[in-house]
Amino acid sequence: MDELAEYYARRTAEYDEIYLKPERQADITRLAALIREELSGRRVLEVACGTGYWTQHIARVAASILACDINDEVLAIARSRPYAEKRPEFAIFNAFELERLPAEFDAAFAGFWVSHVKRAELPVFLAGLRDRLKAPARVVLSDNVYVPGSSTPIAFTDDCGNTYQDRTLKDGSRHRVLKNFLTEQDLLAAAGPDVSHPRYVALEYYWFFAYTVQPASCRQN
Repeated sequence: MDELAEYYARRTAEYDEIYLKPERQADITRLAALIREELSGRRVLEVACGTGYWTQHIARVAASILACDINDEVLAIARSRPYAEKRPEFAIFNAFELERLPAEFDAAFAGFWVSHVKRAELPVFLAGLRDRLKAPARVVLSDNVYVPGSSTPIAFTDDCGNTYQDRTLKDGSRHRVLKNFLTEQDLLAAAGPDVSHPRYVALEYYWFFAYTVQPASCRQN
């Protein structure tokens, strides 16, 4: 996580360029609409918000939003965006250390983050996120589909099935970055058996996944 945080801190100036690829614009428009649809009117906790690219879409429809990231460098950009609707709150938090946040949110969003979580740790992250939500709540996740010729090639796969890419930033620095390309089955398994109303949408370059966290009395024993 420390190496990943350093990588994204150094990538801050070029962070949003990935969203400018012409061939991905239709997917981005569709993904933004799906996210707004699920989070409209809700009190949203956004984890690993980065530069606030998706925060600006959520802020248009959410009742409130607290957007968190571990890097102040990217949060500086997120704070500076011209939000037309309700202005989000921002805070520095590690995605695995959310315990100090109140459990008062009825929705959560993590965009382009879960691919950077090791497969064995993904259920742990989602369980910690669930603990910050007041059920019934909606969890929304989105990330990349691996597209040959468009995605950065996979350079290494470890013994646990985690995949890594070698990336070079404009400053010339090279980084090996954890990047898992998750399937619908991966996501359902990580979310656990005590969720309901899952919704998975596969686009060409991205996937979208949402599910409802049930009240404790409704969870399976």
